[in-house]
Amino acid sequence: MPEVKVTWHVFDSVGGGMLSELRLLTLAQLEKAAIDSGFDVVGGPGNSLMSFRSSQCPLKVWLGILDARPLVGLSMANVAAELDRPPISAPLPVEDCSAWITAVDFVDLDRLLSRAFALSRALPNQLLESWEQQVQTLSATERESVVRQRVGQELFREGLLTLWAGRCAVTGLDEPVLLRASHAKPWKDANDAERLDVYNGLLLAAHLDAAFDKGLITVDESGAVVPSPSLSPMSLQVLGLDSERPIVKLRVQHQPYMKWHREHVFQE
Repeated sequence: MPEVKVTWHVFDSVGGGMLSELRLLTLAQLEKAAIDSGFDVVGGPGNSLMSFRSSQCPLKVWLGILDARPLVGLSMANVAAELDRPPISAPLPVEDCSAWITAVDFVDLDRLLSRAFALSRALPNQLLESWEQQVQTLSATERESVVRQRVGQELFREGLLTLWAGRCAVTGLDEPVLLRASHAKPWKDANDAERLDVYNGLLLAAHLDAAFDKGLITVDESGAVVPSPSLSPMSLQVLGLDSERPIVKLRVQHQPYMKWHREHVFQE
């Protein structure tokens, strides 16, 4: 664990004096939650907020207490959107802060910060940056397309595992060895940014991955899984699509890729 140097002065936002012992204890809890989640660079403005960033991810967070609940400010709006927490109004004007949310308690805060840290390393552009760094270390011979694709596919899988919290987007299966990272716009048809965009695909159980890859299933705009007319009743039963269509929770960023899949991959 890197040495953490704390260099802030925290003042009570109500009375303007130094924080009480109880407040200082609470701030120590906030600091521990942040550091344990990977935010290893500590600093902080006044007004009962502490700021943290990390040497390992681009996200910056601000922590405090609001109405007896942990308060979290996030510098990356896309991370906040993936956390599925209702946003709240900014309690204080903080430069570079894109969203504010609250945790239920300190246990929930630990989970929230760990997920935010992981998401900030997986969402679009971060995987591309990691991929570029890794392939730059390869020799000229190693930089053949097969190696570049292997590195990229591994990063893409890691990103999807993070985005979908290790669960199949359709079935909820959470056994990692049975999950596959499925591109909607295939590697061969995409540019580097698209190949490593976690919204260009789904985390699927192996049998659904094969069906999605071959265009035997797709996902419509509402998130409903749509089977190809070419599938037999027995195949539909095996895929779990014989009764009702599962719904995939899509983000708006998924839509252009799913549209491409419907138009170019799906077997109508």
